[in-house]
Amino acid sequence: MIGPPAGARIWLAAGFTDLRRGFDGLAALVQTRLDADPFSGHAFIFRGRRGDRIKILWYDGDGLCLFAKRLESGRFIWPQATDGVVSLTPAQLSMLLEGIDWRRPLRTTPRRAA
Repeated sequence: MIGPPAGARIWLAAGFTDLRRGFDGLAALVQTRLDADPFSGHAFIFRGRRGDRIKILWYDGDGLCLFAKRLESGRFIWPQATDGVVSLTPAQLSMLLEGIDWRRPLRTTPRRAA
């Protein structure tokens, strides 16, 4: 995975987001709902209503990057709050992207053989 540079913060947007939004829509949410600058170099993570999809918005210095991931089974672990942000470490982000509960390192679903 392409990771944010050292010193960049990782912000998890509490609640759910309409993931039909693209670069501009998510950047507007960062400004209005999270009261942050989308061009700061920090990563902002949004989850869809069902919980099996996320999008990450990140400014790399040249332009906005938008990453998306869908879990085939299980759900991404998300805070219970309906608004605000939660800060994650790079290790917690890695666990989140793997479908592991980043609050305690356990898989949300058992692995299946290919």
